Amino acid sequence: MEVFREGGIPLVDWRENLEFDGRGTLWVSHVTKHRVEGYAPDGTLKTSFSVPGPGGIRRGPDGMMYVNFGVNPLTPRGGIMRFDPSAAHPEPQKVVEGISGINGLAVDVHGNFYVGRELATGILKFRQDGTEDEEWTKKANIFGTNGLEIVGDQLYASVITNTSSPVVRIPLDDPANHTTITNLSPNPLDIKLLDDLTYFGGNLVVASFRDGQLIQVNPATGRSCVLVDGLRMPTSVRIARGFGGNDPRHDLFVVEASGRILNVRVG
Repeated sequence: MEVFREGGIPLVDWRENLEFDGRGTLWVSHVTKHRVEGYAPDGTLKTSFSVPGPGGIRRGPDGMMYVNFGVNPLTPRGGIMRFDPSAAHPEPQKVVEGISGINGLAVDVHGNFYVGRELATGILKFRQDGTEDEEWTKKANIFGTNGLEIVGDQLYASVITNTSSPVVRIPLDDPANHTTITNLSPNPLDIKLLDDLTYFGGNLVVASFRDGQLIQVNPATGRSCVLVDGLRMPTSVRIARGFGGNDPRHDLFVVEASGRILNVRVG
């Protein structure tokens, strides 16, 4: 495990989410400083621009980057912004607005958006034009979702507010048929405070904010094990894609509420 970028004062220097654009830039949402940052593989800060309370950030099928805003409690009205990662000075534009209490983000192959909500029931779905698919949201009636990850025709969600620390699978074409694939906290006093998750080597890797761990979960069997320990309030984990000499089969990047960005090599 290597520190890619040092942090600052824990919780004050909170980096919330990250994503690779596949073209040599790592994009990071700095929720407390209301910035989105773009890093080169050597750790150089290439660009930075203002987004109010940025959270989940993902690459869309159109090559554009999408980021939730209004995740910071001090910016209660939020939505989704879009920006061009190839621009020298990206200018984010609102795609969805007027929603609150949001966190995680996923984008499917058709450009539909899925948004996690930590203190509400229902994963929000928005079409590419920004209109809400209310029927889909009503059927995906899971309370307290945080991280979201799409694998094929399935959406996986980590639940942060449930003391059982569940990971849930939601069929994209049948959201009412959602199922819990595992409960990572059999003891309610051992709530993991699950944050973001990613798909890596056939398994899900989930960040446990409370325990400072990356937990590997087999999506077919629900079996789990600790993949990485000793982190400081990890908030998101992603595979390094198209980022210098990093190998997507082995290299994960993690951001923390400590402000650090880490490169974790597995295997």
